[in-house]
Amino acid sequence: MNPKPENCENMTDVRLGVDNLDRELVRLLVIRQKYMDAAARIKTNRDDVYDAERIEDVVAKVLVNAEKAGLNPNIAEPVWRKLIERCIAHEFDKWDEARPASKAQAS
Repeated sequence: MNPKPENCENMTDVRLGVDNLDRELVRLLVIRQKYMDAAARIKTNRDDVYDAERIEDVVAKVLVNAEKAGLNPNIAEPVWRKLIERCIAHEFDKWDEARPASKAQAS
């Protein structure tokens, strides 16, 4: 078990903690990705994949939660915006894979 950040005594402790957290973040991002897969399956219109209003809603909620939790908004906002950008790209890919004829029409 790795020490809490406030109990780290050296860079080995810090790196162990970061590596463990990275593994947990990957596990959580896999779950988030599965929700994007579900969205691609459920949405019937390709134009619905990108939703600017929803993006801003997600970011606003993240920033509220970040503030409550003590996460610097200068970390939270760009990380989530990039995450959302890549999730939308993934969702477009999944949407197109499920509907090859629609992809050909969109080109």
